Amino acid sequence: MTLTTVGDNSSGLVLVVEDERHIADIIRLYLARDGFGAHVCPDGADGLAAARLLAPVAIILDIRLPGMNGLDIVRTLRSEENWIPVLIVTARDDEADRILGLELGADDYVTKPFSPRELVTRLRTVLRRTAGTPDISQTLRAGTVVMDLGRRRVLADGRDVVLTATEFDLLSTLLRRPGLVHSRERLLSQVWGYSAAAGTRTVDVHVAQVRAKLGDASPIRTVRGVGYTADA
Repeated sequence: MTLTTVGDNSSGLVLVVEDERHIADIIRLYLARDGFGAHVCPDGADGLAAARLLAPVAIILDIRLPGMNGLDIVRTLRSEENWIPVLIVTARDDEADRILGLELGADDYVTKPFSPRELVTRLRTVLRRTAGTPDISQTLRAGTVVMDLGRRRVLADGRDVVLTATEFDLLSTLLRRPGLVHSRERLLSQVWGYSAAAGTRTVDVHVAQVRAKLGDASPIRTVRGVGYTADA
């Protein structure tokens, strides 16, 4: 296993699974500048082992890897109910892989070539969503769906529903103002923290995931040509 650790780790340890050495070095440098430690694995199987062993604060994960591809890593971690935030890295023309990665439970993605500053900014945004600063006394309800914001727990028809940090924040954004129609651009800004220039397809993918997990209890409704709303 080839591993490299740098940075003062004051912001936490980030696992970087990337087989292109020059890209990994750039990511390590920018993470270190932002106060993160970086643990680098150039192989998919080693990356999965490191994720289990080190419990990093987040994973930056290339999809095209030797040994085990990034999608299989996300699939395996989520099947083990390991919800470490994952930011996937894909080639610009691999839209199908990006969508599949989000469907499997990745929290966000960047496309190559990417700005290292943008990568770290998106990582920070994902970590803020994971930590959250909700009103611990607040509970949101819509039909049989109940959200305990303090415990970040969701019930649907009395059963526990496990959502990723992004899925949780998306649902809570809709439930905070039931009946209000949110455009995809508005949701991208409020939940993901960046502009529509990044593309709104990720909103549709995450909405589909939340609906699938909530099943018939889902209060989310599509407003054609506009966006989404939640029924009270």
